[in-house]
Amino acid sequence: MTDEGSATQTAPVALGTPLTTAIGERQAAAFARAFGHRTVGDLLTHYPRRYAHRGELTALAELPAGEDVTIVAEVKKCGTRPMRQRRGSILEVAISDGTGLITLTFFNQAWRANELVPGRRGIFAGKVNRYKGSLQLTHPDYELFDDTAGNGSSIPAPSTPDFEAWQSQPIPIYPASGTLPSWKIARVVREVLPHLAQVADPVPRDVASEHGLEEFGAALRGIHMPTNDADWRRARDTLRYQEAFVLQAALLQERERLRATAATARMPVPDGYAARLDAHLPFELTADQEAVGEQIEHDLAQPVPMNRLVQGEVGSGKTVVALRAMLQVADNGGQSAFLAPTEVLASQHLRSIVASLGPDLAAELMPTLLTGRLTASERKKAMLRAVSGQAQIVVGTHALLGDAVSFFDLGLVVVDEQHRFGVEQRDVLRGKAATPPHQLVLTATPIPRTVAMTVFGDLDVSTIAQLPAGRQKIESFVVPLAEHPRWENRIWERASEEIAAGHQVFVVCPAISAKEAEDDAGELIDDADDAPSATPVASVEQTLAAVQANPLLAGKRVAALHGRLPADEKDAVMRAFAAGALDLIVATTVIEVGVDVPNASAMIVLDADRFGVSQLHQLRGRVGRGGVPGLCLFVTTAEAGSLARERVDAVAATLDGFELAEADLELRREGDVLGSNQSGGRSSLRLLRVARDGAVIEQARADAAAVLEHDPVLHEHPALASAIADRLTDRSRDFLARA
Repeated sequence: MTDEGSATQTAPVALGTPLTTAIGERQAAAFARAFGHRTVGDLLTHYPRRYAHRGELTALAELPAGEDVTIVAEVKKCGTRPMRQRRGSILEVAISDGTGLITLTFFNQAWRANELVPGRRGIFAGKVNRYKGSLQLTHPDYELFDDTAGNGSSIPAPSTPDFEAWQSQPIPIYPASGTLPSWKIARVVREVLPHLAQVADPVPRDVASEHGLEEFGAALRGIHMPTNDADWRRARDTLRYQEAFVLQAALLQERERLRATAATARMPVPDGYAARLDAHLPFELTADQEAVGEQIEHDLAQPVPMNRLVQGEVGSGKTVVALRAMLQVADNGGQSAFLAPTEVLASQHLRSIVASLGPDLAAELMPTLLTGRLTASERKKAMLRAVSGQAQIVVGTHALLGDAVSFFDLGLVVVDEQHRFGVEQRDVLRGKAATPPHQLVLTATPIPRTVAMTVFGDLDVSTIAQLPAGRQKIESFVVPLAEHPRWENRIWERASEEIAAGHQVFVVCPAISAKEAEDDAGELIDDADDAPSATPVASVEQTLAAVQANPLLAGKRVAALHGRLPADEKDAVMRAFAAGALDLIVATTVIEVGVDVPNASAMIVLDADRFGVSQLHQLRGRVGRGGVPGLCLFVTTAEAGSLARERVDAVAATLDGFELAEADLELRREGDVLGSNQSGGRSSLRLLRVARDGAVIEQARADAAAVLEHDPVLHEHPALASAIADRLTDRSRDFLARA
């Protein structure tokens, strides 16, 4: 193995060998910058996304504009022309898949015409732009399949006569970066693999044999240097199962570790705070709320920490279930910390809790708010209430994690919208308890079973699917401005009609300022005169001005709400809107979760294709919460048939969050051969895909459970123990934090 300016490295390398030792400091630095790779194991688990063949071409019509791609194509024509606004020339090269064309554009590099001649085939990588209705790659990297190549050496034909075998040999296409295209990664991998020492397999041999899996080392060679398609398919199946097995073993071992620690049992008290709350509630709990409440009541009464995830539809009543749990802890003299992702949501939760408790219970339990925007005196008062035990419920944001914040007897940690917090943050809050506290994690984003098993395998999962009585139906419509630009005026007519009927309206934008909107529209190509136009996304500032100037909304009470506003101003806007003192607010997704305004009837989401499925579903859940039917308009300029448009259409087609969760998993297309999933840094999941590999995950979990049952501390399986240690480090840093 060599690096420019370094000596040849011939000693065997292990997976834990630093890359600097294996490939030299210069190349190792490039891999560290691009992907965070530090060891040989990092490099060799940077698996190919797909495989190309020298005789094949790529379907150019399917290339997504704005995304990085790696394609196989043939040069059809090549020519230069002068720039219009500056000195120099543009080299334009048309490449084809036999049915469509895409143009490669190079500025002041006319010499490339000598190698990019018609008939040559190769691999081309870059970001797809759309210019004057046509697709183009500006300054792409490429490598040709015969004598010479751009940006590096070619992929040579073999010296043996077996040209057909060479032509059919798979070419690995790796997740790449601008500085490390796929073929450079492949070259380094080919240098390292022959020097790899024997590697220990984390999957026990009897388990691997039962499923017909290869040895770890053979699988690494097969996935990176296959001689035929059967090689990489067999290797991929082995490594995919291994990934599932190690992950499930890690989650199961973590689950048992948590259960092995002692916690303070918080027994139910027949006539305590929780019973008084039930008597005070103005509504009956749903059957799902009752069932989940019983599960939590049982968990809290155990001398081991509860570690439960409660998932439920938007508006299904998770907060009431959490409040009953907090009161069971308070019945035993303990405190609860309720961690919310935003100040708006924390304030909303506090008001909701106080209203649910009523004046008497609220006075006894003293629910207290602790956020970073409190004044020094308010913050000091809140912290004194927490440390003295006077406040038995403390609601807050990340401010709860501060070193100066402590509790008298923290018995329960409730984390709302768990995906907003990393493992380390939840651990910091748990660490403020004298003994391990119980933990209740809430999410309003329904989770498919395979995701729950993979991401939350160390948690018990409860589901609240029923909606409380009285929730109104929400009608959802896509407003496709690409096909019907004149419909834009109708959006504001509907807003005016809802306000005239005495209701209120949310308008949501992807960006706060015009500058953010312009940045989000993407960068233009180098030659300004030849640059494609980019349409900025809607911003709160511009939309607020447009609404205020719109004659249809003249005289209406309008305000803005976003994360950059001071805390007191955000709170004042939400209070005014909740009280009916505002007719319409223009906001970002700061109102995505937890905001409860029963009189709000309409949700207008501008540039809806800029949001994810779960975000759109959450936003829609802000209306139809009282006696007023809901209307949701998803406004988009995305073209019909695009993935962005499919997301919006999917949300508009159903109100079932669990159905949408499955659809979202499919729409992510994690295994797609094109698009941004070919580029970028490491993903915590390398080969495993929860949308596709449910059967593999279930089998791996069963096998891992059997191994751990026989050998809980893995004395007999040191390779698995080592892999779990690595996996838990990955998971705490990246996986659950991004789940």
